[in-house]
Amino acid sequence: MALTYRALALLLSYPTADIQAAAPAAMAAIREEGMVPAPIVGALEKLVRKLEHEDLFDLQEGFVHLFDRTRSLSLNLYEHIHGESRDRGQAMAALVELYRSYGLELTANELPDHLPVFLDFLSTLPNEEAASLLGEGAHVLAALTERLHKRESPYRAVFGALTAMTGAVPDSDAVAALMQEPDDNPDDLEALDKAWEETAVTFGPADAGCPKADSILSAMNAAPPPDKSRRVGAAA
Repeated sequence: MALTYRALALLLSYPTADIQAAAPAAMAAIREEGMVPAPIVGALEKLVRKLEHEDLFDLQEGFVHLFDRTRSLSLNLYEHIHGESRDRGQAMAALVELYRSYGLELTANELPDHLPVFLDFLSTLPNEEAASLLGEGAHVLAALTERLHKRESPYRAVFGALTAMTGAVPDSDAVAALMQEPDDNPDDLEALDKAWEETAVTFGPADAGCPKADSILSAMNAAPPPDKSRRVGAAA
C-alpha cells in the first residue's frame, strides 16, 4: 500500500484551504516513498509551491478552467474511453463492484471513474496490483500529460508521475487516437454549452468523491494499515 497514490489524489483535487494546508505533507510522503522519478518530483514540488502560495480564488478558477470547462482534460477517466455512451455506465457499474469487492464504498460527490477517487482506492492495494490497474489507463494518462504540457500547466507533473508509476509503456496508437479528439477551448462559451447539451451520465450515490485533506494529513502523520471497511473518498 502506498500513500503516494493518495498524495497525488490530493494534489489533483479541487483547491481548498485544507488542500493548501495538506499539500506540503503530501509532497513529503511522495519524497519519502520514492515511487516517483526524481525529475518528476521536482516538477511536483513546483505544483505544491503554487498550491501553497497562490491566491485560493485564482487556484480554484484555474482548476475549473482546466478540468471542468475542458472535456478533453476531464478527470473522469471513462469519459476519454467511452464518451457519453452506454458503455461508460456499464464500466462505472463494474468499477463500483470492484470497490465493493474490497469492502469499500463511495461516499462523496464524484463519479466512480473520477481520477482522485480511483487513486484513493489504489492507495489501499498492494503496490503491484495498484500499478497494474492504473496501467490499464496508461494511454489516457499519457494523453492528458501531453495536453497539459501544451498548456504549460504544472498539473502535468501529477500525470507524469502516474504514468511513470504504472511501469507500462502507453500504447502509442491509443494515445494518438485520443490526441486526435477535439481539444476544447474553455473560453468559447457557445461551444462549451453545445458540448454539454447531452444529458450527463449519472451513476451511483450522490456522495462519491475524492479524499479529504484531513484524511491525507492523518495518513501522512500516522500511516496506519488501511482499514478495508473504510469508505473511498471519506475522511478516515
